[in-house]
Amino acid sequence: MKSRRDFIKTTALAGAAFSILPSKSVFAGNLENKVRLGFIGVGLRGQSHLELALKRDDVEVVAICDIQQRMIDMSLGLVAQEGKAKPSVILEGPQGYKKLLDRKDIDAVIIATPWEWHKVMCIDAMNAKKYVGCEVITGMTVDECWELVRTSEKTGMPLMMLENVCYRRDVMAVLNMVRQNVFGELIHLQGGYQHDLREVKFNDGKSGGRGAEFGEKGFSEAQWRTQHSVDRNGDLYPTHGIGPVAMMTNINRGNRFTQLVSYSTKARGLHEYVTKVGGENHPNAKINFKLGDVVTTMIRTANDETILLQHDTNLPRPYSLGFRVQGTKGIWMDVNKSIYIDGQSAKPHQWEEAKAWLDKYDHPLWKKYGNDAAGAGHGGMDWFVLNAFIESIKRKTTPPQDVYDAVTWSVITPLSEKSIAQNGASIDFPDFTNGQWKARKNNFALDDSY
Repeated sequence: MKSRRDFIKTTALAGAAFSILPSKSVFAGNLENKVRLGFIGVGLRGQSHLELALKRDDVEVVAICDIQQRMIDMSLGLVAQEGKAKPSVILEGPQGYKKLLDRKDIDAVIIATPWEWHKVMCIDAMNAKKYVGCEVITGMTVDECWELVRTSEKTGMPLMMLENVCYRRDVMAVLNMVRQNVFGELIHLQGGYQHDLREVKFNDGKSGGRGAEFGEKGFSEAQWRTQHSVDRNGDLYPTHGIGPVAMMTNINRGNRFTQLVSYSTKARGLHEYVTKVGGENHPNAKINFKLGDVVTTMIRTANDETILLQHDTNLPRPYSLGFRVQGTKGIWMDVNKSIYIDGQSAKPHQWEEAKAWLDKYDHPLWKKYGNDAAGAGHGGMDWFVLNAFIESIKRKTTPPQDVYDAVTWSVITPLSEKSIAQNGASIDFPDFTNGQWKARKNNFALDDSY
């Protein structure tokens, strides 16, 4: 077996220590033409990526694949709306995606399927010599995460997890501030996924988003996502919170996560919701949901910062990712949209609105492409994450969020499950770079286009 180093190639981006690059052109003579995309999974999330791809002049949607006629029909409606050529349609059950991967006229795939399919689809796509853009998360176990890394290294094919929050406008402004030392040396950061998903987890597609059904009787994510709340107890969705703060603290690029500790509360929210909407005699009211209503995880880094994550999706609450960035010179918190910079804020020990600071340090990418992103999903950040993926394919470079990021952020879920199962035990964090993090440099969002 060849050593890991044999599969590492040096990137042309300034200062990068190593990167996964395709060993051969994935374009097969098509480099000066359009990026040829295939879509595996065109449910509601897949359709949002599809809609953005259809608006690009540098992309051709070659094929779409799903297991539901309804989603195929909705996707073809988007294609017709944009006046684009009808793609090939694959509607051949759970294994039909392999037929899409067999095509030689596809350069890259976007995977937006239920979580449990991500690992196998990513691996099959990399083995088929396709660039891979995958919705979060990528691996559900530690072993799956290692398998993704080894496949990417072996095949030379990049894997980008399409974590969009790294491109949120305020988050990128704060990243710019971090890089300009506005907060001083970073000490503590927070993030999370604090989002009332009860109407997502229970939705039959007929009740205006208020139902008590999931699984076979459910619609969209309720068909698969809710089962994870039945079976698992951990931070099931860490990447929105951890991705941005990982970039701010240079994780996998001069820094790494070292230990993790997680606790969960009791589980009450989903049961109360089912009984409220469906009644105490509804069959789903008898289910014992395993997922604690609030899961709290603390992570330590090699540079001795601490990062607190919270997963809170089962209770009534406004949406918030709960970001906090705190250093020796000041602090920013998104929940109150406020900031305090020692010696520069108007009044000592008092919050001030962050808007003026965020405007002043607006990230160059948003200044350049903000108009292009206007109207795109999630406040425009969906445009940026897709653009980064497409640009990396066109240039045959590693995407700015690479396979090591994908698995490092995803593995928080199984590590948190393990810690909770062991009564809050400290769990060592895998080093998926095998020590290369010490030499790598952080180039995220330093390029003028992605």
